[in-house]
Amino acid sequence: MHRIVLQREIRSRASHKALSWFSSSNLFRSVHSLPFATVEAEGISGSQPAEVQNLVQGKWTGSAAWNTLVDPLNGEPFIKVAEVDGNGIQPFVESLSKCPKHGLHNPFKSPERYLLYGDISAKAANMLALPKVSDFFTRLIQRVSPKSYQQAFGEVYVTQKFLENFSGDQVRFLARSFAVPGNHIGQQSHGYRWPYGPVAIITPFNFPLEIPVLQLMGALYMGNKPVLKVDSKVSIVMEQMMRLLHYCGLPAEDVDFINSDGKTMNKVLMEANPRMTLFTGSSRIAEKLAVDLKGHVKLEDAGFDWKILGPDVEEVDYVAWVCDQDAYACSGQKCSAQSILFMHENWSTSSLISKIKDLAERRKLADLTVGPVLTVTTEAMLEHKKKLLQISGSKLLFGGEPLENHSIPAIYGAIKPTAIYIPLEEILKPTNYELVTKEIFGPFQIITDYKKDQLPMVLDALERMHAHLTAAVVSNDPFFLQDVIGKTVNGTTYAGLRARTTGAPQNHWFGPAGDPRGAGIGTPEAIKLVWSCHREIIYDFGPVPRGWEIPPST
Repeated sequence: MHRIVLQREIRSRASHKALSWFSSSNLFRSVHSLPFATVEAEGISGSQPAEVQNLVQGKWTGSAAWNTLVDPLNGEPFIKVAEVDGNGIQPFVESLSKCPKHGLHNPFKSPERYLLYGDISAKAANMLALPKVSDFFTRLIQRVSPKSYQQAFGEVYVTQKFLENFSGDQVRFLARSFAVPGNHIGQQSHGYRWPYGPVAIITPFNFPLEIPVLQLMGALYMGNKPVLKVDSKVSIVMEQMMRLLHYCGLPAEDVDFINSDGKTMNKVLMEANPRMTLFTGSSRIAEKLAVDLKGHVKLEDAGFDWKILGPDVEEVDYVAWVCDQDAYACSGQKCSAQSILFMHENWSTSSLISKIKDLAERRKLADLTVGPVLTVTTEAMLEHKKKLLQISGSKLLFGGEPLENHSIPAIYGAIKPTAIYIPLEEILKPTNYELVTKEIFGPFQIITDYKKDQLPMVLDALERMHAHLTAAVVSNDPFFLQDVIGKTVNGTTYAGLRARTTGAPQNHWFGPAGDPRGAGIGTPEAIKLVWSCHREIIYDFGPVPRGWEIPPST
């Protein structure tokens, strides 16, 4: 509750800060409209369907084919997306191909654009700080990726703070260079951050605003020309955000926005040949793109994320609450969601599991603290449960049943928050390991326990995992933390009694480790790593030493 009140206070202060600019911009054209918006979030319905367009070469366009999406809560057709097919990709290919390798700007070319993007960020941050605007995006997110209001608002809040962080001179500071003295007078080497030029961004459904905005703006800050594809199920959110960015001064030609299926987007990439592609999504598609694009990729793919509870049992209520949030907020549809919990035997004798169960069971569809699973059906999740329960010693701790009294369409999943216990020894068996560590992108987790002398077995289980995104080591024992952190690799690891697996705020790196293709998001380091490369320029003006003569051949 304290966190909610604090965020409201922050929004209130931000809205007062923005009021002068807000009023001078004549934002409210009517009581019910925003100047950039073409839809009303709560007005979208079967009788008043919304339309999502494409943006290419500075113009919004429709398509010969419209893909009709159904409301994930009631199955009613409510959004029409202008999806480009293989015959309609040429304008996007041409647009990307027009961008040179040296980008739209760099330290030697059009440096005033660094200032332009600082101004755009400031204006967009001010807009998102306004309650009417933040509420619009929060509710629009809820319509297409159903989650609680607070979870949806969290996306808007992080996006707003990110834009605020990169206002003013902060964009040009991303391109800060360095110099090293040379070997003789007139010689110096200078290192610069250089754009790739034409790039592509592909983002998933689960964070319709935060992921695409943070990656898109990072690409633009560094001087690239992106084509952006967001999962069509939720692309209406980013389409509206693009319109807000245009309203705040983003040149319409700087970004192309495409709606298509995966096959068509793959064709765009193969023909346009972007210099770098950022992909956030499933590991299977990530690996395919890495091959197709010959390694010119940065990836933030799936993660079977783990949490270890150390030997020190403290604040059981708090730890239980964090476990519930990590596993089941957004119905478990976070790439950072807690997939497996390793409990020290000291925790096994506490009330932790019963408290997690009580917290999970208070989640309800009415407030979207549990809701539709957009990529895994109910049948698939229940079948996975059935297979796990065939493992010796396994047992259902809670959940494992379909949600009741709902109208969620069958193409989506709808189950109660679920936890299954599996003995550690069974998890490690080769016949079980792949099944147990299969990521289920829904409200589903594995729980196990370990004895003091079994920590090496836990670490062995972690070493075998393929994806290394987030992790949590819940302990204030410095020797335990040192042991676990020193023998693991997850790129975003939380450590300490308050450690969590979820949370991708704007104030720290979020991304995997252990893979040279790994992408980060949100921080200056992430932006520079993903959206620029190093260029060294060695100045050597002379003068040539007096009396210099041509030396012998070498």
